[in-house]
Amino acid sequence: MGFLTTAAPAPERTGTGTATGSSEWPVPRRYAWVVFALSFALLLSDYMSRQVLNAVFPMLKADWLLSDARLGSLSGVVALMVGLLTFPLSLLADRWGRVRSLVIAATMWSLATLGCAVAASYGQMFIGRLFVGIGEAAYGSVGIAVVLSVFPRTLRATLSGAFIAGGAFGSVLGISIGGAVAQAYGWRWAFGVMGVFGLVLAGVYAVVVTEKRLTPRTAPSGDGAAGTGTGTRTGTGSDVRLRVLLPRLFSSVSVVSAYIGSGLQLFIAGALIAWLPSYFNRYYEMPTAKAGATAGLFALMIGIGMIAGGIASDRFSRRDPLRKWTVAICCSVGSLVLLMTAFRLPAGPVQLLVLALGALLCAGTAGPGAAMVANLTPAAIAATAFATLTLAQSLLGLAPGPAVTGLLADRLGLLGALRIVPLVAIAATAAFLAGRRRYTRDLRRLTAPAATAEAAEPEARS
Repeated sequence: MGFLTTAAPAPERTGTGTATGSSEWPVPRRYAWVVFALSFALLLSDYMSRQVLNAVFPMLKADWLLSDARLGSLSGVVALMVGLLTFPLSLLADRWGRVRSLVIAATMWSLATLGCAVAASYGQMFIGRLFVGIGEAAYGSVGIAVVLSVFPRTLRATLSGAFIAGGAFGSVLGISIGGAVAQAYGWRWAFGVMGVFGLVLAGVYAVVVTEKRLTPRTAPSGDGAAGTGTGTRTGTGSDVRLRVLLPRLFSSVSVVSAYIGSGLQLFIAGALIAWLPSYFNRYYEMPTAKAGATAGLFALMIGIGMIAGGIASDRFSRRDPLRKWTVAICCSVGSLVLLMTAFRLPAGPVQLLVLALGALLCAGTAGPGAAMVANLTPAAIAATAFATLTLAQSLLGLAPGPAVTGLLADRLGLLGALRIVPLVAIAATAAFLAGRRRYTRDLRRLTAPAATAEAAEPEARS
């Protein structure tokens, strides 16, 4: 089964004027939305399996007498595996077939979640969570590459923000449904429900989405970075192309800044999603189901913010590409101010309102960040580029966020830890400012015709 490359970004104007780009649909419009719906549903399953743990933190803490640091490690190990394995597994998916890779991944994380349901100790649960992370490692990067390949380029930031927001919505469902099921039937059933749901979706995806049906209706006219199409590229030519293109993952200050800024900002979102159920349980004295449902609403706000950030990025950057960075900077600074304020207010309606506004902004950088990476890297390695972004988001944000918060909570209390977490936005803002300063220059250089890459292949063959 061949691998599918996403449509390359058309050059984006670096001055005043409307950004250029094709509005042509690579596959029938209705089928493109079916692919998006199923890919989005699998992403929901991904995060439901990942975040159901957070809903049952209070139960695990009581049953197994676990410290906050150990609870945080059960959450953080998934993101750690995602960070470590997303790059190599996404690269393999680019070479061996993205759809097949997605189905295998969904099957693995679902079976591992079922394994967590029968875990008898912290060690067994840790191993189960480890395999959940291995299964989920490449789904975000490969899934978004499949989605973007079947839509026009003009929808890139909106779709990126919407797809990434599936993580927050999956967190809502995982925490809310998991908390309700756990309170009614016990925490083991919460894991079981998520595992079965994922297996059913994986089967449907395997039947409906195929590499053949994802093949663009118009055959590619060339093989360069600007080309589109499917097919497995084997032999020396493919290897040479990868060696030429892979260095471009880190070929500019702006793309590296996008990786770092996006990763650091998700430290905050990851900490909130993991620890808000416990926060409401401890400081608002809510039972497990109510704490999970309440935390789920805040996770929903995070997801809405991701979509809104992508839409704002697309709309405001039509005439000036630099506004993508401005949107990201505003979200980062806004989340810093609001969350620092929220966790210094007394428990009550005012705190919840300010906390909700902070949650809305804390991951609004996801859509703009993904669009920046897509515009600054070749389409032929789209999944690998998104894997690099996922790597940064996992190792800088989603993995250390819950774990570091747990370590701080053991020493300062959970409230004290959550008062420190928003300070990470200062470093994220600095990264976005550095990228904004160089973006125009880097975009002009990197979106020029890829003559060097195309010339290198026949030369290497000879």
